[in-house]
Amino acid sequence: MATIADINDKLTKVLYPGFQKSIMDFGFVKDVQVEDNNCIIVLDITSSAPEVEEQLKKDISAVLADTVSNVEIRITKPEAPKQQSNSTSGQNIAPQIKNFVMVSSGKGGVGKSTTTVNLAVAAAMQGKKVGILDADIYGPNIPRMMGISGKEVEIVGNKAKPFNAYGVDVMSMGSLMDEGHALIWRGAMIMKAVQQLLRDILWEELDILFIDMPPGTGDAQLTIAQSVPVTCGVNVTTPQHVALDDSRRSLDMFKKLHIPIAGIIENMSGFICPECNSESDIFGMGTCEPLAEQYNTQVLGNLPIEPAIREGGDSGKPIVYCNPESESAKRYMSTTAKLLAYIDEVSSTASNAEIQPTTPPGVSACSTAGASSQQSSHSGGSCGCGN
Repeated sequence: MATIADINDKLTKVLYPGFQKSIMDFGFVKDVQVEDNNCIIVLDITSSAPEVEEQLKKDISAVLADTVSNVEIRITKPEAPKQQSNSTSGQNIAPQIKNFVMVSSGKGGVGKSTTTVNLAVAAAMQGKKVGILDADIYGPNIPRMMGISGKEVEIVGNKAKPFNAYGVDVMSMGSLMDEGHALIWRGAMIMKAVQQLLRDILWEELDILFIDMPPGTGDAQLTIAQSVPVTCGVNVTTPQHVALDDSRRSLDMFKKLHIPIAGIIENMSGFICPECNSESDIFGMGTCEPLAEQYNTQVLGNLPIEPAIREGGDSGKPIVYCNPESESAKRYMSTTAKLLAYIDEVSSTASNAEIQPTTPPGVSACSTAGASSQQSSHSGGSCGCGN
């Protein structure tokens, strides 16, 4: 006959949907009862989504199939969030947050995460209540850059509590998965994970949540935009024209998602020598102005390469906080001041009503099911995605 220890051991193999930690690691298993060949599992989870409950029941039943004959699974979960949007219409699954800033890039390697960290810390230093959501599913570097790498997530009630560093609340996929673990996820899994990072984290009432996006344009960007009214988007690029080509795709994404463009940040714009403090143009400089004009926006700042920026990122000591007298820190502060002014200007008009999905939940517009649901309004038998 199976024992409670046997059951607990089996449950370590059940991953919480959308994450790479088990329900045992998260502490969601509250009670296990075994009598004869019958078992009762009691869970207290953080998600109100019915698909999460269904997946857990399916996975638990599967891992215990060869251990007990009958399994009763009792799940306690929070009530589904009521729609309380601070947008004029649309959806907002995190209404306690006043403004959402999407920090994006057309390609990787341009310093997007470093920029996100220093913008957020600079905003906190300028009196704002700030958070960072590291939604870069495939490269979650924010924990290292904020000095919280390796720390355990604390569960409070039914939600995960964000870390706090340098006056900024922080949550990252990197804190919810094993270090170095490769994620090979389809779009639907990415969408669920991104929504859980917004909905199932104990975010406080924030003035601004900076969202560090994966490079490029894809499921994560669309899910964020449909889940909360994004106040504005920031594009991070480097001065080389090959990087600017990719930035156009990122800026075009903002336009298609009806997200106001706060501006472009030209990163690695010049090199500041640590010995003599002179600035050299090694990768180009000032090439973003024509791009900004093309998209009717501004260059928020030109941030140089400075060894202290890299050192601060590797050691979890953002330069804007730990070396505020440096030239880079001063530029981060002035860039953030411009961004805050833009947020104040457009905050009241944030809405995602025009980009809400018209297909059933969890169904891609390009899938067979999505296509059939739209045939009444689209001719020619296409899926209705416009492609």
